Amino acid sequence: MSAGLSKARLEWMHEVLAGYVERAALPGLVSVVDRHGEVHVDPIGTTAVGGGAPMRADTIFRISSMTKPVTAVATLILVEECRLRLDEPVDRLLPELADRQVLRTIESAVDDTVPARRPITVRDLLTFRLGFGGLWTPDPLPILAAAGALGLAVGPPQPASVPDPDEWMRRIGTLPLMYQPGERWMYNTGSDILGVLVARASGQPFEMFLRERIFEPLGMVDTSFGVPPEKLDRFTTSYVTDPATGTLSVYDSPDGQWSHPPAFPAGSAGLVSTAEDFVAFGRMLLARGRAPDGRRILSRPTVETMTTDHLTRAQKDRSEMVPGYWDNHGWGFGVSVVTRRDDPTEPVGKYGWDGGLGTTWSSDPVEDMVTILMTPAMWSSPDPPPVCRDFWTCAYGAIDD
Repeated sequence: MSAGLSKARLEWMHEVLAGYVERAALPGLVSVVDRHGEVHVDPIGTTAVGGGAPMRADTIFRISSMTKPVTAVATLILVEECRLRLDEPVDRLLPELADRQVLRTIESAVDDTVPARRPITVRDLLTFRLGFGGLWTPDPLPILAAAGALGLAVGPPQPASVPDPDEWMRRIGTLPLMYQPGERWMYNTGSDILGVLVARASGQPFEMFLRERIFEPLGMVDTSFGVPPEKLDRFTTSYVTDPATGTLSVYDSPDGQWSHPPAFPAGSAGLVSTAEDFVAFGRMLLARGRAPDGRRILSRPTVETMTTDHLTRAQKDRSEMVPGYWDNHGWGFGVSVVTRRDDPTEPVGKYGWDGGLGTTWSSDPVEDMVTILMTPAMWSSPDPPPVCRDFWTCAYGAIDD
């Protein structure tokens, strides 16, 4: 089957993305458009400001929150093997989360609590409805101060500062939930807990489970929680973008926090990967769980469930997100799902997620297309930066059938 992509329009996409490098908004980037299995990879620029190695298809990036769908797939593998069940309480393997207390109000002191109405379930963790997660508020809430003091605050990933999984669980077990389980969507923390849950349910370290059950079958040879010395020449420098001036400053160097395995392999935002590797992950989901060599990672019904919106209107209305986001999006298991089309780049059923350190991925069953953009520049707000929007526009504009 022809890929149905316009060569001229893909060349125009190259010109648009190259403009960001020429204007010094980014040192470089790698884009991928894979339609009907025909893959177009376009590396542009270099891995660092003022030099660095040329970008390549196998350049390694910190993919931050694009880790979340990988963690969800790992969890669902264990659900299919009956080692976990979606609606069972997590208490059996995570006793630190048993008998939860919940803040009386979000402004309450951490000891002003009421009992949780029900236990936290595996489904709650997958859908971010456990009652604990990111709060984007300037108010000095006691729960945020307490979480920050324990190193549990939600923010840009800092793998060198996080303790081992058992200690991390002990710390989170000392805090009350922010809201009742199931009440609302709250970002991030569910994926970190899932990483610990996968390790305990499988009886092996989380990173080993990912390698044996996902990365090796898919040929994802450069995806891991750290970059070994022999690969550092392919690792980007990570930058923070000043939202006012657009200037870049170093957030993490190649020999920094990701240059060795972390104590805590974070299921929310810890992985590094390449465009080549992650297109294999996105294509596996489009193939309804089947690896290129025919092996099953997940069953078709499980992938369909993972990529279905699981949030009620009430849960969305109570949740913090970019204004208007829930009007045309939902949340499945570790992925965002398009629920209403009001943009050419967003057909209903498209799913994926972004990495706040500069990456984005989606898989689109309607167009049989995987799109990936990897940059080394951190997003300056929850709204996607212009380079992402232009990439999506050009990728969908290149469809020619």
